[in-house]
Amino acid sequence: MDKTSFIGVILGVIAIILGMVFKGTSLTVLINPAAFMIIFAGTIAAVLVAFPMEEIKRVPKLFKILFSEKKQPPTTELIEQFVEYAKISRQEGLLSLESKIKDIDDPFLQQSMRMVIDGLDPEFIRYTLNERIDAMQERHATGASIFTQAGTYAPTLGVLGAVLGLIAALGNLEDTEALGYAIAAAFVATLFGIFSGYVLWHPFANKLKRKSRKETLHKYIIVEGTISIINGVSPRAMEESLSVYLEEQEQVEYLKRSE
Repeated sequence: MDKTSFIGVILGVIAIILGMVFKGTSLTVLINPAAFMIIFAGTIAAVLVAFPMEEIKRVPKLFKILFSEKKQPPTTELIEQFVEYAKISRQEGLLSLESKIKDIDDPFLQQSMRMVIDGLDPEFIRYTLNERIDAMQERHATGASIFTQAGTYAPTLGVLGAVLGLIAALGNLEDTEALGYAIAAAFVATLFGIFSGYVLWHPFANKLKRKSRKETLHKYIIVEGTISIINGVSPRAMEESLSVYLEEQEQVEYLKRSE
């Protein structure tokens, strides 16, 4: 479970509710089916127009990604795994790595090791694996763009909802009390639009981009580690080359630990 996604959404809702309470605004104004329909149904409609159905079908999966953590070993652990492979291949040959494949859970790493054992050309392996990474990045970018677009549409629809509410309010000018309530209700659509756009949809898009970047980095380490094994790079050189993917402080600590 990705706790930050849950905490962020819950904290955002609490912030709005407490803000309304401190400002003396009645929470009952939020019970506005018309505003809800204009913003959320309108945003869904706009997204459906903007994207083909095969991409829209991935939205439930995107929500799962947002609120769950993908099981992925720490970067230092992955580097240590390749250092071990480098030691084995230098002592016993590349074919000795075949016994390690059954213990690998990562499909991408499995494929790279199979290509090594099959004796494929290093440049072909790099090209194939990089193409898989590029295709993955394209899928991830499309998923993030759905939420980015939703975050763009929602606030604008909030303005539309406010305009519609004001039109209705201006048709009842003789009743001052009803007019005040109608104007307040009109701006609920704007509240929903801005909240959903800048507390939900845009942050969701950013979270997907960050998770994509993390997964891409993980895969690039696999590519470089695989090519290094084929080229017979020493375990120490492997540590030095792959540790560049770590944060600076992590890199220093890792290299000190491996000495």
